[in-house]
Amino acid sequence: MRGIKVAHLAKDNQLECVSGHAGMSSFITEQMISRPGIELAGFMDFFDNNRVILIGSKENSFFLLFDQKIQEVRLRQIMKLKPPAVIFSVNVDVPEVYKKLGDEYGVPILKSQLRTTALNSKLFSYLQDYLSPRKTVHGVLLDIGGLGVLITGKSGIGKSETALELIKRGHILISDDRVDIYQKDVGILIGQAPKILERYLEIRGIGIVDVISMFGVSAFRETKKIRMVVELEKWEENRYYDRLGLDLETTKYFDTEIPKIVIPVLPGRNVATLVESAARNQKLKYMGYHAAFNLTREITRSMKRNEREENESN
Repeated sequence: MRGIKVAHLAKDNQLECVSGHAGMSSFITEQMISRPGIELAGFMDFFDNNRVILIGSKENSFFLLFDQKIQEVRLRQIMKLKPPAVIFSVNVDVPEVYKKLGDEYGVPILKSQLRTTALNSKLFSYLQDYLSPRKTVHGVLLDIGGLGVLITGKSGIGKSETALELIKRGHILISDDRVDIYQKDVGILIGQAPKILERYLEIRGIGIVDVISMFGVSAFRETKKIRMVVELEKWEENRYYDRLGLDLETTKYFDTEIPKIVIPVLPGRNVATLVESAARNQKLKYMGYHAAFNLTREITRSMKRNEREENESN
């Protein structure tokens, strides 16, 4: 199970630890965030102690309705279950009882400079990015005209060379050779490069190419939503290849299906242009325009019109 240290969360989100420093090395393993209500009233049956707790003005105002003895009893019920951290938004002063029990149980009490709604949204998105299931794919991920395109295929088929030509044309590299993919939500696949491989391309015969040094900072970005897969494969004489674009093939990562096309590679074919055209065509499909379907409709209409005219002439 993936996890992230509380200290890492605090550093990346500018959270100040005001108590419970001993728990900063604890791991967070749950994406969801808990905003306690009935738990502060003593009902703990559905409390998930794997979640980070967020306290805003609403939760704190409810908590302060109880006298101090009840506050400590209720909060102790929560703290003894060792949640990863308790985070307060900017508009809430941290009550002393939180600081006391945070130190006692080793639960970090953190303070943010954001208001509750913005903080909740930021933390959830951050934890999604870190804790979503991941897998690694051999391929190249590019931003081609705003569309995230994952190019796959066997080693030596020309993926990196194709990527280099596309970057030269103004498109953007996300990752070469190894692409780390995670599902942020159903229907949303995000791809990125391992940190050590960011901005680099490996080209046989040339070696390592730093795309930022060669083409400028606009030639690289850290992440991109994957909207299409292009598989490059060696041309096989007897294999059927779609000529009209009517075959709607997809590939699945986690719970998300994304469109896939296969481009046969043959000496003399401009693979970069084919991939670029495929990406532009896919963008049109997402916008509701499908050239192959339109052509099929036009042919069908023409055939019906000719048939009708022939019947009328008879």
